[in-house]
Amino acid sequence: MPKVIVGMSGGVDSAAAAYLLKQAGYDVIGVTLRTWLSPEGEEGRCCEIDDARQTARTIGIPYHVFNCISDFDDKVIKPFISDYLHGFTPNPCVVCNREIKWERLLYYANVLEADYVATGHYASVIRLENGRYTVRKAVHSEKDQTYMLYRLTQEQLKNTLMPLGEYSKQEVRSIAEKAGIQVASKPDSQEICFVTDGDYTDFIRDHTDAELPGEGNFVDEQGNVLGKHKGIIHYTVGQRKKLGIALGRPAYIKKICANSNEIVLSTADDIYCRTVICKDLNFMGISEPEEGEGFRCQVKARYRHPGQYARVEKIGEDLCRILFEEPVRSAAPGQSAVFYDENDCLIGGGVISEVLFDE
Repeated sequence: MPKVIVGMSGGVDSAAAAYLLKQAGYDVIGVTLRTWLSPEGEEGRCCEIDDARQTARTIGIPYHVFNCISDFDDKVIKPFISDYLHGFTPNPCVVCNREIKWERLLYYANVLEADYVATGHYASVIRLENGRYTVRKAVHSEKDQTYMLYRLTQEQLKNTLMPLGEYSKQEVRSIAEKAGIQVASKPDSQEICFVTDGDYTDFIRDHTDAELPGEGNFVDEQGNVLGKHKGIIHYTVGQRKKLGIALGRPAYIKKICANSNEIVLSTADDIYCRTVICKDLNFMGISEPEEGEGFRCQVKARYRHPGQYARVEKIGEDLCRILFEEPVRSAAPGQSAVFYDENDCLIGGGVISEVLFDE
């Protein structure tokens, strides 16, 4: 029987993935990567070990816990904090998936002589006619998680199973309940896994020795001072609520300027753009284009963005320009822009480094 190690977070999705793979005849081993432990001993939502261990016991599979706290701190938490200090809005899960989860799962798969790794992501791994591996959107779009997976490498994908791509959340909970898995009705996590109280600004304050950006000015697009903000780490592009300023009209954050410690406010109509620049590119469904080459595709500019048609063009070393056919709202530096083909398969993506409002 093929052997597979399943990354188990302690939630229902990874529990159902492990159960389904065992039912399909795989030799299944459960693994939890301990990535976070607060000073008070609280685990992150991606490594709730007691629940994962109980699930493994219920399913009847071996279970192991491996410590990745140091790697996670270096590769996920420190860049997360640095991005906010510099006015960006990061996607820590994107980084974690490639640099921690898959990197470590594949390492332990080798140690345990397993053939595959598997996760409870709502997506499907497929091999295209061109021989490359990619990830296809979940059948039930409300749970699709492909946006967070675009940085995975070909080597990582070819050894990966994702058994939940065809299922809805309700079906997954039903499978877990019928299998007697205690986390069948466990609520989904809605926050960043290591920000256990949901307040990332407090987390940043408590986990860095760097000087935090202080008060600065809210300004309009002409540079006129409108009022004071309490520090750029408290704000994100597109934000309207909890700005702490009354202008007599709705105001939205258009830009966060870390160098000048200013936040530019504008109207709802003026936070749309057509052009963004991306760095840190990764191509999945196709090999990396040459400079000057491009293609038309659907692009998601943030996790909850439904996607819009755009032309993606390689403009330099590890850089591309995305020209949307219709303006896109609140594209934020630090977020990812992810490319999809006509079959809902990942082409690739990159990190938004610049938003151009004048093009």
